[in-house]
Amino acid sequence: MNATLQRKLPQLATAAVLVAIALGASRMYEGFLSLRVLTNILTDNAALGIASIGMTLVIFSGGIDLSVGAVAGFSSILTVTLIEQHGMHPLLAALVSLGICTAWGLVTGYIVHAFNQPAFLITLAGMFLMRGCAYWITTEAVGLNNPMMTSLAGWELPLGSTFGLPFSAATLLVVMIFGLILGHYTRFGRNLIAIGGSEQSALLMGLPIGATRIASYGLSGFCAALAGLVLVLYTGSGNPSFGLGLELDAIAVVVIGGTLLIGGRGHIVGTILGLLVFGTIQSAIIFDGRLSSQWSRIVVGALLLAFVLLQRILVKRLKG
Repeated sequence: MNATLQRKLPQLATAAVLVAIALGASRMYEGFLSLRVLTNILTDNAALGIASIGMTLVIFSGGIDLSVGAVAGFSSILTVTLIEQHGMHPLLAALVSLGICTAWGLVTGYIVHAFNQPAFLITLAGMFLMRGCAYWITTEAVGLNNPMMTSLAGWELPLGSTFGLPFSAATLLVVMIFGLILGHYTRFGRNLIAIGGSEQSALLMGLPIGATRIASYGLSGFCAALAGLVLVLYTGSGNPSFGLGLELDAIAVVVIGGTLLIGGRGHIVGTILGLLVFGTIQSAIIFDGRLSSQWSRIVVGALLLAFVLLQRILVKRLKG
């Protein structure tokens, strides 16, 4: 097997799993393979997809960010509170939330790099801190009654005579394209992958390791905050409990998409495929109507284990 095909094998495996699930579901449930179902998958998983793109960039460099779920919850409740209780313009409130969460991501990245601390521990502390800040604002959900936000939540990009692409799904597509370009067609993305592959080699090459790593956490914080804003539009409220478990789902999506948790290998396209696998499983279970939603967790868990083992085999071959 040549090196190029070997590098693409995880993404090809994810694509094969996605095709198998989609074709199997289409044979069982009429109308499963339709633009409407795909639109629903993107809409229902928009927040997860946006957080997963940010997570992918961090994992490229060999890091991890366990705070994305808490940041999403903080962003949602801060934005809605500023709008509903303090009369702030929705756009300004959103910018404040995005700015604070991006700054927090940069601080997290700085601590990880400057003090040479495990990203797992630092972002775990960040998860508790941001969740605590969210509950400090309020412990209850706050409804969103702003006309501008309500209008934005109901906006759709027409895709046919009877339905369109909701704003949250459109936002996800924009973030996917941005992540794809940034991760694979810019020097920043190549630096991330180089650092994840071998930090010592990247240092000898003169790459800006510190700035690149810190920026990746800042982007993860931005994506997590944006995911929180999408949840606000999706549910019509802000809630400090939003994003519980989001970080684990995002990691699962990234790994199923073929990105190595040790860094240095992966592709944004793989993350997109992983998200589609995640959403397709959920949709198939909903179409069936007889199975509990927990079955989606069981299937995703089995796939995650399979892809972790596949990664282990690939790492051994690459080192060999």
